[in-house]
Amino acid sequence: MDSFSTLIRTASHEQHVEAETSTFMSDLLGGRLGVDAYARYTEQLWFVYEALEAGAERLAADRVAGAFIQPELFRLKALERDLAHLRGPEWREGVSALPATRAYADRVRECAEQWPAGYIAHHYTRYLGDLSGGQIIRDKAEKTWGFEKKGDGVRFYVFEEISNPAAFKRGYRELLDAVRADDLEKQRIVTECKKAFALNTNVFRALGEEFPLSA
Repeated sequence: MDSFSTLIRTASHEQHVEAETSTFMSDLLGGRLGVDAYARYTEQLWFVYEALEAGAERLAADRVAGAFIQPELFRLKALERDLAHLRGPEWREGVSALPATRAYADRVRECAEQWPAGYIAHHYTRYLGDLSGGQIIRDKAEKTWGFEKKGDGVRFYVFEEISNPAAFKRGYRELLDAVRADDLEKQRIVTECKKAFALNTNVFRALGEEFPLSA
């Protein structure tokens, strides 16, 4: 019998690959888009993380989701520093969420408020993804647009309080395996995981439409 962490990873593999190989991400990582596209993507992340972290304090006491609320993962302050660097000190006045981003953030907020077990699905897809694949984006961004190594502009991808990401991810998977949910609820979490990846892919699609490469 597969562990829950294995189940969640294998069940969402297809959606994960689809999100990672979106045209927008490929163009961004391939250096074919300007820094403006990168900044716009960072804006969208801000809306999603704002939804993820706004409910975190309340969820810390929850019997199902509480164990996952780990401040060393929080990204909002880092994102805000990056946006100040990318968009200037008045960045808040200019940021806007794409409709796809709004739908994503709304779903995260809905789970945070009404279904803590579902919130875990969004927590997992975002934070563990950023801790892993995010490092590739950071490296490319530093090289392509000349950001200072692990400095302003790419701080979102720098988890300063996690000295050993491999050990952290192992611990996180143990939390998933110990999650207080029956089999039916676990299946619902897996389904929400797939939904999270799909919502993320929709954001990439919308960004791709906003930043098409001229044929």
